[in-house]
Amino acid sequence: METLQIPDFATKDELFKFLKDNKSTLERQKKAETKHSDSVVFVNGKRAALEVTKGVGESENPNELKVKVVINTTNLLDSHGDVHQVGIWNKSIKDNTGILFCQEHRMAFEKIIADGDELKVSVQTFSWKELGFNLQGNTQALVFDALIKLDRNPVMFKQYANGWVREHSVGMRYVQLVMCVNSEKEYYGAEKEAWDKYYPTIANKEDADKKGYFWAVKEAKVIEGSAVPKGSNYATPTLEVGKTDTIEGLKQRIKELEKKGKPSEDTSEQNNEPSEDTRKEEIRKFYLNI
Repeated sequence: METLQIPDFATKDELFKFLKDNKSTLERQKKAETKHSDSVVFVNGKRAALEVTKGVGESENPNELKVKVVINTTNLLDSHGDVHQVGIWNKSIKDNTGILFCQEHRMAFEKIIADGDELKVSVQTFSWKELGFNLQGNTQALVFDALIKLDRNPVMFKQYANGWVREHSVGMRYVQLVMCVNSEKEYYGAEKEAWDKYYPTIANKEDADKKGYFWAVKEAKVIEGSAVPKGSNYATPTLEVGKTDTIEGLKQRIKELEKKGKPSEDTSEQNNEPSEDTRKEEIRKFYLNI
């Protein structure tokens, strides 16, 4: 399907007419795509300092790290022009047991951070200030509690252990959405009615006022949640990082690899061990990963 692009218009009236005239096409188009993070992100100076809680859910294994992260939040106009509504994820997380925690929306084995029993998906209500943002009101967050294993994704283990992951993003499919337009003209009756209904809950109203329209997303299907440098929804922080001696964990893993290079006292075991070149290559690859 050819993608219908929204052109630049000289006036909002021209923009609104284009949106109304192509409403059904734009809606079908959004439902046909998988929504990911976006490189165009506005924050508007609302971010406040957030103290990440450390030591929660401590793992006894230094090669494992427990984290609690926000993948998405409702009541915020994001860079896709969407305002996710409270309850958007309820059906999806109940029906879908195959949700993945990924690195930068990459569906590849080496990019998976956690899944299955290592991942708990839930929705939780927070005030914006609890998430570290100077906004009024509350939001319903899509939350991942995950166990990250060093051997599975050493890159993201290191990123979280060092506190470098500040934003996340949801990979999703639209199910129910409503176009909302801020115009008093009779032609936009249904769209203005929707604007009046959903606008009061938006935390970043100045962004909505400037844009003049948005999509209220009432239901969506979660496919995966990802750690990203920048998300289309900026209010998606890391909340908790389990206490672990990361440096010692890395040292321990390296020692395990290097131990393979030591001669075994048991000749039969020694004959079954990989060659010296193979052991060196394993160690080299591990250092590259971290």
